[in-house]
Amino acid sequence: MKTALLRRSVLALSVIALSFGGLSLAQAQEAKKNLVIGGTAGSNIDQLKAGIVPILEKKGYKVKLVEFNDYVQPNLALAQGSLDANFFQHQVYLKKFSADQKLDLAELVQGPIAPLGVYSTKRKTLAEVKEGDRFTLPNDPSNLARALVLLEQNKLITIKPGIDPLRASEKDVAENPKKLKFIPLEAAQLPRSLGDTEYAIVNGNFAISSGLKLTEAVALEKTPDHYLNVVAVKSADKNTAWAKDIVEAYHSKDFKAVVDAKFQGYAKPSFLQ
Repeated sequence: MKTALLRRSVLALSVIALSFGGLSLAQAQEAKKNLVIGGTAGSNIDQLKAGIVPILEKKGYKVKLVEFNDYVQPNLALAQGSLDANFFQHQVYLKKFSADQKLDLAELVQGPIAPLGVYSTKRKTLAEVKEGDRFTLPNDPSNLARALVLLEQNKLITIKPGIDPLRASEKDVAENPKKLKFIPLEAAQLPRSLGDTEYAIVNGNFAISSGLKLTEAVALEKTPDHYLNVVAVKSADKNTAWAKDIVEAYHSKDFKAVVDAKFQGYAKPSFLQ
């Protein structure tokens, strides 16, 4: 009898301890004032530094920024818990990467993005394209598709009918009258390829971090909403107080003023226009 009573007492105490432990964790998340946010080099980390961190600091947060030079590690770091949020990718990439890697990540809020652009040190316009010209372009599937759509918009190629433009690859090119050659590379390496190829299609943040200017592009994409940058967090953190404060920061007049002054020519969500 005493043994059974003792077991019940231990069980009850364990349940109480777990309940208080869960409550403490929830309270800790609500009271969280130290944030670690990741971003890729160039315009993405610059937006965080100039526009978002000062606003969060006014709200009482201490923010540490972590800079990345690729499109893989920021999401892995977020999923593993070394980041609270990241800002470097569009929603198409986030959804595909999360599905492929089985990560439970969620979009929190949209933000500006430096548009994808075509750059060249050998040609002044796309009208000067010659047969067999080489184009380097991003090798990750979502941005590769984005680059092909940009070429189609400029009437250099035609993508097969019925192909989802968000998933197009080199195999989906139906017409290539100039016999252009496509060379996929890691996005961060694209600016360096300019000396070796006729054209490079470069993600805006890496163009800027390498010293290129958006005004130097021979063509810029007209960025649709699904290619705007997003802040990503773990799904479990989406409704925390600190996540809501990040959303408020992006929607604030102060951030809009920074974007208008320092990030001209960027594609923006409607609330920043």
